[in-house]
Order: sequence, then C-alpha cells, then structure tokens
Amino acid sequence: MFSSGLIERPVSWVALAGFMGTGKSRIGWELSRALALHFVDTDKLITRVVGKSIPEVFAQEGEGYFRACEHEVVGRVTRLEHAVISLGGGTFIQEENRRCLLERGPVVVLWATPETIYQRTKHSDRPLLRTEDPLERIRTLMDERAPVYQQGTIHVHSDGRPSEEIVEEIIDRLWSWADAQHAWALDHAAPDHTPGGESRASD
Repeated sequence: MFSSGLIERPVSWVALAGFMGTGKSRIGWELSRALALHFVDTDKLITRVVGKSIPEVFAQEGEGYFRACEHEVVGRVTRLEHAVISLGGGTFIQEENRRCLLERGPVVVLWATPETIYQRTKHSDRPLLRTEDPLERIRTLMDERAPVYQQGTIHVHSDGRPSEEIVEEIIDRLWSWADAQHAWALDHAAPDHTPGGESRASD
C-alpha cells in the first residue's frame, strides 16, 4: 500500500493499545523497525513534556492531570506521519482519545493473561498497582477495560510468544486490514447520481 524507497508497508501509521505489561513498548519498537517507521511511546513523551516520571505525576498532580496530559499527547501523535505509536494502558479507555485514534488509523490491541501481566510488572513502580493484592487489581481492571479494548481494530495475544512472531502476525493482519479498506473504498466509489437517477457524467 505505502512505500518509501524500497520499503513496502501496509500502513504508514498504527497505534498499539492494551493493558500495562502486554508488551506495547517492546513490540511497538520492533514493529517500527520492521516497517521503517518512527517509534513514539506516549508515556515517555508525557514524562519529557512534564519533566516528571509518571509515578511523580500521579503522586503530585493526580490521575486527572495525567489523563489530561494523555489527551494532549493523543492530539499530537494523531497528527504524525510514518509512525508506530505505543499508548499507555489507560489511554485508549478514554472515549475522546479512542475516537481520535480510530479515526486516524488502525489500533492494534495486545492481550495477555493477568498472571503474565503480573509477572511482567510486579517489580515496577506503576501507580495503579500500589495495592496489597496487585494480581487481583490487575484482574479487576482488565475485566473493566476489556469491553473497551475490544473496540480496537486488530487483536493479538502476546503470552509466551517471541516478539518476532508477534510482529510478523501484526504485519500480516495489517496487510489484510489495508486490503479490506482498499476494497471497501473501491466498492463505495460509485459515480455520483442526480435525484432523477441519471449519472452526472452523462450530462
């Protein structure tokens, strides 16, 4: 579909969403390399703009301020070209963010089991997991967010799989998505018609 020099790619912009610990940053970076696109991690972008770590933002400014920063960053990354965007775990949950992202391009949602996510995040300083039972907290949050994550364009599981295999699946499915978009556009490119039923082209 899109090409740059000798690189042929299914899309020139794609976002990765999903719960914390599903591999968005790692897979996003490797996907950007495979597609020869820029890589942007929205959480890292927020920390650069605000000048504080995310735990510091939560502690000093509150979650509401952090979500406002997320919304601002979504506005920026949806204006980018030739980019793979890794979203924070809660970014896609916000309705306005979700609408903007889905209007911009495909959103790939990565999935993993609560147990896998716990193993990947148990030594992190993530504010939402500062609780006596982080695994139960993960299960609860995932149950709450799952119906929203289901609104993503493409869904891929990351449990127990090498990153190369996950990236390959994402690219294959992006090609299928791009082909379907192209076919839909062709099907809906019928000539404009006057109210009387005659094509304007015959006027």
